[in-house]
Amino acid sequence: MRRLEALRADFTVLRAMTRGMPAGASAAARLSAFYAPQAEHYDRFRERLLHGRQQLIDAIALPRDAHVVDLGGGTGRNLEHFGARAAGIARYEVVDLCAPLLERARARAARHPQLRAVEADATQWRPDRPVDVVILSYALTMMPDWRAAIGSAIAMLASGGTLAVVDFYVSAGRPLAGCVRHGWTTRRFWPAWFGHDGVRLDPEHLPTLCSALPDHVRVESRGAVPYLPLLRVPYYRFLGTKP
Repeated sequence: MRRLEALRADFTVLRAMTRGMPAGASAAARLSAFYAPQAEHYDRFRERLLHGRQQLIDAIALPRDAHVVDLGGGTGRNLEHFGARAAGIARYEVVDLCAPLLERARARAARHPQLRAVEADATQWRPDRPVDVVILSYALTMMPDWRAAIGSAIAMLASGGTLAVVDFYVSAGRPLAGCVRHGWTTRRFWPAWFGHDGVRLDPEHLPTLCSALPDHVRVESRGAVPYLPLLRVPYYRFLGTKP
């Protein structure tokens, strides 16, 4: 994409983000109204904002003919982060409430026949059999009933299956032992910043994941924000194994 076209695309996304999450009668309506104007440019812009997805997916051990569910997976872009390993995935189901983003996922399915886009609530949808991997990639912070989403994700996993989560977060004032403690400004600034767009940073996300799946690996880091080089937003990666 040429530079001027790229800037125009970014402006479209930034304008939608500046306006914030609109009001709506339902979560699906709010998501559709927010993401429809930016859906075409969603993946390109988010590659620079949603950090850690490639590293998370690189760390997932896939069994042969794996069945993967991507809850809140939007455009299905995460499938392509598997690279050549995607050929070993028999079923890849993207479950989301946002119709404009799922349209992009269905277009992607033309290149990846194992991809199936499902318009449904991640807290209520269930696969027809236990799955090998569930991904929550910058999705948990978009789900009002995030505890139900975690419970649903774990319930659909087969024994020994993997829950892979990456998302923005801020720590509690007194975080779990071994976890990063963010300063007061970080703990106040980022929830307010993202809350405008319907993204809810909750310090209970990571402790709840760690408690639900004690056999896990977690990594905490920070990443750049497009056009704001002095800001570094905190995020985590979590890989948990179901007993």
